[in-house]
Amino acid sequence: MQADREKTLRMLKTARGQIDGLIRMVEENRYCIDISNQLMATQAILRSINREVLHAHLTGCVSQALNSDEQQKKIDEIIGVMDKLSK
Repeated sequence: MQADREKTLRMLKTARGQIDGLIRMVEENRYCIDISNQLMATQAILRSINREVLHAHLTGCVSQALNSDEQQKKIDEIIGVMDKLSK
């Protein structure tokens, strides 16, 4: 993985904590808007992590592949990710 491993792990653990909090909120039958706000915060951190990982992939793995015979494979991978992100 090309992304900052420690930063990625720290952010993932934060998201895990948010999800644990969401589970407690649902179990406690908390107010729907509070749950929704927490869900959006969790989604935002996951999007941020994904952005960092993809940025590192593009600047590391893909740029290296452009100078090798794996050029098309990496381009196809990125197209696949873009397709998933646009859904």
